Amino acid sequence: MDYIKKLSRYIVPYKRYAYLNIFFNVLYALFSTLAMVSLMPMINVLFGETEQLTTKPVYEGITELKSYGEDYLNYFVTTTNASDGPQRTLLYMIILIISLFLLKNIFNYLALFFITFLRNGVLKDLRNSIYNKVMTLPISYYSEKKKGDIIARISGDVNEVKNSLLAILELIVKEPLTIVFAIVTMFTISMKLTIFVFLFIPFAGLIISRIGKSLKKKSNRVQTEQGVFLSTLEETLSGLKVIKGFNSEKRFNDKFQESTHRFYNFSNTLMNRQNLASPASEFLGIATIAALLWYGGSMVLIDKSLSGGAFITYMALAYQILTPAKAISKASYKVKAGNAAADRVLEIIETPSLLEDKPNASVKSDFTSEIKLNNISFKYEDDLVLKNFTLTVPKGKSVALVGQSGSGKSTIANLVTRFYDVNEGHISIDGQDIKDITKHSLRSLMGLVTQDSILFNESIKNNLLLGKEDASEEEIIEALKIANAWEFVKDLPKGIHTNIGDSGGKLSGGQQQRLSIARAVLKNPPIMILDEATSALDTESERLVQDALENMMKNRTSIVIAHRLSTIQNANLIVVMQKGEIAEQGTHAELISKNGVYKKLVEMQSFE
Repeated sequence: MDYIKKLSRYIVPYKRYAYLNIFFNVLYALFSTLAMVSLMPMINVLFGETEQLTTKPVYEGITELKSYGEDYLNYFVTTTNASDGPQRTLLYMIILIISLFLLKNIFNYLALFFITFLRNGVLKDLRNSIYNKVMTLPISYYSEKKKGDIIARISGDVNEVKNSLLAILELIVKEPLTIVFAIVTMFTISMKLTIFVFLFIPFAGLIISRIGKSLKKKSNRVQTEQGVFLSTLEETLSGLKVIKGFNSEKRFNDKFQESTHRFYNFSNTLMNRQNLASPASEFLGIATIAALLWYGGSMVLIDKSLSGGAFITYMALAYQILTPAKAISKASYKVKAGNAAADRVLEIIETPSLLEDKPNASVKSDFTSEIKLNNISFKYEDDLVLKNFTLTVPKGKSVALVGQSGSGKSTIANLVTRFYDVNEGHISIDGQDIKDITKHSLRSLMGLVTQDSILFNESIKNNLLLGKEDASEEEIIEALKIANAWEFVKDLPKGIHTNIGDSGGKLSGGQQQRLSIARAVLKNPPIMILDEATSALDTESERLVQDALENMMKNRTSIVIAHRLSTIQNANLIVVMQKGEIAEQGTHAELISKNGVYKKLVEMQSFE
């Protein structure tokens, strides 16, 4: 249960519910035992075994509480029999039993009522914590982790932790107390018989512990495999067009079915091990009861050292121990499964973010002079993508980065926005290292338009409000006009309130890209980063998007990463990159006159 310590910060806000649960569980355990003990006077009344007592007993202190209770009950039964008859006495006994069982169940309900707030509160806070961590972890983390595995952890694993929390409280409070109260009462009825019972308990406990020994490992395999098939599902939904286009349905179907088949086998092994707990503990309990019937029966029939009512009550108490014993064995399995799930959940929560803001990071609210990349080197894994790269982007100027795929162009965008940190050198804005600036304020200065138009399954308005949360509809429409998007948005059924579907799937590629540009326009940042914003478009869409980009880039500092060279001829500076280094730089005319790498790239592409 080590993970409970790690999860304590999520439990503490709901500790009052845990205390109330424990309080009512104590009452439940107490009244469970009293309800069983109340059977004894009723049986004695039925069989006429009540000791005749006509003198009211005197209370002589807590040490004599047991004998006082028995004497008072005998006195009550004797006098009630004499005055009202045995039938009335039996009625009173039945009312007593019903009242005690009613109270027992009320306390059980109240214990479960309060624990519900704790379990669901911890579930909510854990999910919120994981989601927040998902948002704050660097993008590099997700190049190693499967999305489906993250989804499995935030849904299934967190739910498993929630279930194990109730199991733990049952394990340490409710069921043990029920057993303790029952055993104490059994000792008061017959110490000799109770010692006999205790000879069987270690043997039963050993068998049950052997059953659950490898449960954590088996539970972890099930949860890991769930992450695998959820990842396959997520990839399938994201790449459905490609899968269908390449007739790869069977391949992905086979991959998914292989995972679900492994999940099926692992789940069967786990469930069969769990299911063995209840019948094993019940059989061992019944074996104990059978031994009790033999040994206790001889005490009633032969030794006459135990009354029939006391023996039947004792048997009821002994059987009552079986239910919490089974619950404890089941709960211990839930705890082991919860432990495996908690390990997976805590792995994400406790993952340190390499891009955390420094404690003394400053907030930068404006951009006044230049962006400078000073002798930077960077690698994603082993090989350097950028080597000793230096570039200055003055305020108000447009700098274009061109070169073959893999030359490091998009990496520049990732580093300037601090999605990744440089390995060597530094990047500064207005002379201040971006590592000394909060990520939030750094990115507030920048607008980003990527090659893939990342849109969300909401209305056009809500997609654009990511750029500026408090924007008015007039501002949204103005941004759409600058981005050449208003011409198609105004004809949609609900205008800016039209839902655009998953990833903007109801729109064409060009329309999606123009909405991405409109979002950046609405943000109105001083620095614009365009990462191959037109490379995925047809010629007509490209012209509309290019016009939109030129509208947006007027009097604005911009870093343009371009594949199509026709889109960057008007840039103030063009930087030609090769294998992470600068091969050439200059204006379009200067680079053409050099008759070097840039001119070869231009000749490879057709200009209109």
